[in-house]
Amino acid sequence: MSDNLLSIVFPHLAKVLVKRVCVEDGMVRVEARTRRCLLRCPGCGASSSRVHSWYQRHLADTAIGGRPVVIDLAVRRLFCDAADCPRRTFVEQVEGLTIRYGRRTIPLLEVVQAIALALAGRAGARLAGVLHIIVSRVTLLNVLMALPDPCLRSPRVLGVDDFATRRGRKYGTVLVDIETHGVLDLLPGREKEPVALWLARHPGIEVICRDRAGAYAEAARSGAPDARQVADRWHLWDNLAHAIERTVIAHRPCLHSPELTEVDSFRRMAKAPPSTLNPDTGKEKWLVTRTRERYEVVQRLLARGRSISAIGRELGLARHTAERYAHCENLDALIDGSLRTTRLDDYKPYLIRRWNEGCTDAARLFREIRALGYPGQTPQAVRHYLRPLRTSLGSIRSPAPILKPQQIANWIMWNPEQLRVNEARQLGEVLARCPELSAARGHVAFFARMVCGLRGDLLTAWTDAVRGDDLPALHAFADGLQRDHDAVIAGLTLRWSSGPVEGHVNRIKMLKRQMYGRAGLHLLRKRVLLA
Repeated sequence: MSDNLLSIVFPHLAKVLVKRVCVEDGMVRVEARTRRCLLRCPGCGASSSRVHSWYQRHLADTAIGGRPVVIDLAVRRLFCDAADCPRRTFVEQVEGLTIRYGRRTIPLLEVVQAIALALAGRAGARLAGVLHIIVSRVTLLNVLMALPDPCLRSPRVLGVDDFATRRGRKYGTVLVDIETHGVLDLLPGREKEPVALWLARHPGIEVICRDRAGAYAEAARSGAPDARQVADRWHLWDNLAHAIERTVIAHRPCLHSPELTEVDSFRRMAKAPPSTLNPDTGKEKWLVTRTRERYEVVQRLLARGRSISAIGRELGLARHTAERYAHCENLDALIDGSLRTTRLDDYKPYLIRRWNEGCTDAARLFREIRALGYPGQTPQAVRHYLRPLRTSLGSIRSPAPILKPQQIANWIMWNPEQLRVNEARQLGEVLARCPELSAARGHVAFFARMVCGLRGDLLTAWTDAVRGDDLPALHAFADGLQRDHDAVIAGLTLRWSSGPVEGHVNRIKMLKRQMYGRAGLHLLRKRVLLA
């Protein structure tokens, strides 16, 4: 191979003498040796050229032309003649090509490191195989964990938030430099102590952006008492959204139109909400009954002093399910969540229209909606839906859309200009029937002006206006703002927010799911900090 071509294909071999390049068994094999020159002892720095012996190193290199490459490199072991040096001999290393104990060239090692950072274990091993790099998933993980951590620095503006390594069970804390948007560190847990210790080790922090969790507030006061705490505006808005949803649930009767169809009247006689009755038996649906019984049992066990984990184990419930029953403030909200929609819901207006036109044959109607895309395989669901209609006289109107509390709460929180015409109409009808919800919407608009315009000076006026209305959920929200008054005022006044932190939380979730949720915190931390 000519010197020019050699320098193009193997630029990292410029400091060694290449004796031969050949192809053996589908593999490119390069035979080379080091040049004779003075070398410095890595122990004492003394120069030496006295050769002790030669030996062969077999280094894997990056593939060429779809073939793996192996470099058979002859290197020298030299004597160190310095009397005060603890080393008697040392082996030469070629700059840009070899490292001590390495079985890969430095260019190949950099490729393996890049694959490990991007894909980690099994996925990285599959990509390496395509690139003709022989490496296992365990080796990729070892290479990744051997990489040094980046140099941590003390930021001026710090963002703090939690993330789940296993939702509902294990959490961690991510620390982000808000000015540079770079991740500084990942800490185990979301308690006060690790965050406070990290803050104490990194002085000079002036602003800390956080959510409204008490643990992070206490950590900031303990580890960085001179830093100004800023409550994130998105979390404030999210807390308000939850308060609005509780308010809507408390005024559930206002969501339904007072005008009833004949079927509604028939079901109202059963003294139960239309959606909670089984149309065949007229009795309460089993999901509703189970939800009510579970709620009563959980509340009874809580009153006896049992923990949520113990209740979950005793009743055979997941911890987050037991927690939902334990923290529920309104049983109707749980019942709404237990009721399931059906595949027939989208086709009910069509069935009512055809019924009014005189078509009462369930089998024929089933065939018609099948042609429209209904995925059911039998007409049984259609027969069940039409059965109560057969007891009524004359034509009936299509059922009014069922408005759920979460849907109304979303419409109240959205910008009115972004609502569709039918959404604005339905919301207007609900607000006209309920002065409390109408007042809540006015408070939301006022709060939105504070958030968008950074008008923290209006917070006192907003809380006074809220306390003037009969809205207990908003009263509780306003009391929470008052307890964290300084941080809330800073959040509604300063330009800093936890937006970059939320972005990194999403990236952490992506990396965790890419590893099928099996990555421990140490591996996840390496990929987040270095990738």
